Amino acid sequence: MHQNIILTKKTKTANGTVQLTGSKSECNRALVIEALSDGKVKVENISDAADTVTLCEVLSLKSKVESQRSDSDSRLSTQDLRLVNIGPAGTAMRFLTAYFAIQDDEVILTGSERMKQRPIGILVDALRQLGANIAYEEQDGFPPLRLKGGFTQLTNQINIKGNISSQYITALLLIAAKLPLGLELHIEGDLTSKPYVEMTLAMLQQAGIKHQWNDNVISIAHQEFAPTVLPVEPDWSAASYWYAIAALADEADLFLPGLTQYSLQGDSVITEIMANFGITSQFKNGGVHLQKEVKPIFRKIFDLKECPDLAQTVIVVCAALGHEATFTGLETLKIKETDRVLALQSELAKIGVKLIEKGQVYKLDCSEKHIPEKVFINTYEDHRMAMAFAPLALLIPEMEIEVAKVVEKSYPAFWTDLEKVGFEVTTL
Repeated sequence: MHQNIILTKKTKTANGTVQLTGSKSECNRALVIEALSDGKVKVENISDAADTVTLCEVLSLKSKVESQRSDSDSRLSTQDLRLVNIGPAGTAMRFLTAYFAIQDDEVILTGSERMKQRPIGILVDALRQLGANIAYEEQDGFPPLRLKGGFTQLTNQINIKGNISSQYITALLLIAAKLPLGLELHIEGDLTSKPYVEMTLAMLQQAGIKHQWNDNVISIAHQEFAPTVLPVEPDWSAASYWYAIAALADEADLFLPGLTQYSLQGDSVITEIMANFGITSQFKNGGVHLQKEVKPIFRKIFDLKECPDLAQTVIVVCAALGHEATFTGLETLKIKETDRVLALQSELAKIGVKLIEKGQVYKLDCSEKHIPEKVFINTYEDHRMAMAFAPLALLIPEMEIEVAKVVEKSYPAFWTDLEKVGFEVTTL
């Protein structure tokens, strides 16, 4: 059942404490590191995001197959791993492509219909150059993939474009220490989402893997993981929706436990972005305390190249406030869960706001903005569309949001958490 929800908020205030799930970005990296470490690395505070649950299940099954491969009575076999369907989990698709490329098993890696439209050719080309045996089952350049196992490394030097997806780069870095010859990764052009690559390297370092990063070259030698525990911080991407709520409220006093000022997550930059909208962030008592101060908004240009997952959140806030800002760094948005640029344009039109694209620069036109009594928001099978538009319930008396369970991809408790701070959530 694809149930919609009606969202209402009687007052324009937001007060309370919200305990966020573990970071999907950190957790997915940590789980692959754990799987590659031969039991030396353990992960704490595993996220309950659907993408992470999927990845966890696949890696757990792989571990069970490995441990019971020699047991003739085992009900598990390599057949259990022949077809791996990760649904809409983009990170899992990229990370598992690299992971299975260096395993012995033959695996078909597939996903949802949308996943079959999301390009993966750049990563596959890089892995093939390294020596991986990968074939396309349907359309060249896209999942599903057949990973045939029996990896023999041919080279340790790979060139990869930096402006397509940082997840391709992360997928390669995660397996680098396990490669017999190590890896020397040459990044061509600008690096999109650089903080995500920095997060990957920092987590590898916590697990004992050393690296060198000189100019556009990242080098990781063949080396062993060290025994360690990787704790996963709460999700800053999830926190961004609470910053949006604070920005659209008349009064806000929110506490998000567990978040730290010096985070590995690039999306922690939301603290700086939302300071432009009068939101102060105080790190105390083991978390971050958000408060709203009404102030004029001066910042006109937002470069979101290093934090593209915040784009919907920030653009919707600006649109709701009638702030005609300009946005850059949105190049990766068109190949996400949906074409997020087109989705934003379609849904913002429902409040009379245009997002105008010129080259790679996007500008809001709020000259015909209006606040309707009720509105229906399409989510396009994209969790971030649902959560980015939800804060508009502070302004719009009745909001219907399509397919409520879409948020399970990264933040399953989102609607429950909204209820805790006074939103009324009615399932249709």
